Amino acid sequence: MKIIKFLKYIVEFFIISILLSLFKILGIKISRTISQKIFNIFGPFFRSKKIIKKNLKLVFPNISDQEIQKYMNDMWSYYGKIFVEYLFLKNFRKGKLSKNIEIEGQNIFNGIKSNNENVIFISGHFDNFELMAMTIEKAGINLAAIYRPLNNIFLNKIMENLRKKYICKNQVKKGRSSVRNLLKLFNDGSSIALMIDQRVSEGIKCNFFNKDALTTTIPAQFVKKFNCKIIPINIERKENDKFKITVFEPIKFDKPNDIETITKTLNLWLEKIIVNNPSKWIWSHDRWK
Repeated sequence: MKIIKFLKYIVEFFIISILLSLFKILGIKISRTISQKIFNIFGPFFRSKKIIKKNLKLVFPNISDQEIQKYMNDMWSYYGKIFVEYLFLKNFRKGKLSKNIEIEGQNIFNGIKSNNENVIFISGHFDNFELMAMTIEKAGINLAAIYRPLNNIFLNKIMENLRKKYICKNQVKKGRSSVRNLLKLFNDGSSIALMIDQRVSEGIKCNFFNKDALTTTIPAQFVKKFNCKIIPINIERKENDKFKITVFEPIKFDKPNDIETITKTLNLWLEKIIVNNPSKWIWSHDRWK
């Protein structure tokens, strides 16, 4: 089984390397169009349609088959665009594409920086979610970002290099040991950025769209220990593949609040963002497994 998996990873690496080389030559605009079509055709072979439909029906009990298909198509299109955009992270960071990122709430970033304050930034997998940590670090805020390694060891090495170089230099691998690493970074002056919508084995079962889902408690743990602010961020793709990054006002908690209450409050924020724009969220994760 290990040999089969190893060979599978090599084949994946080979195919993706060819695609990325081609896209680099074609440029971002044409590549986005091609990648959208590829992901719409082949995406359903790699991610279960059943899981996506189950998740959509759980959140929207009265959803029609036509709406399900639309959200699925939109999701694969966004996957395709994000895949291409990894190639052009350098341009998003400090090139022409950086002009396509609008920030609403820049004053909140400025306040954190001027006050030399440590906070927890949270978001979900909306549109090009990688832009969150990049934008925060570009604002001059010392940051550590939590990431989930890719299963494919060959592709993961490339991805880790891209993230450290263009997204956020302090990358912390998701897992049981991550809290210890984050505590050290936080004590050394780093804020923390993470996605709170992934299923985690080390989390707690918390209400999410009226059904328990394993949810990270890292933000809640830091609130309890440091009484720090939680700042939600939303990434939204607009017309002509421009992005709007909304930095929300901090969510403050009384110190006596327990881990479950804090975590549930953050899930409620996440629910509102998802419901407002369902096609922009990644539905393929088995969130309520």
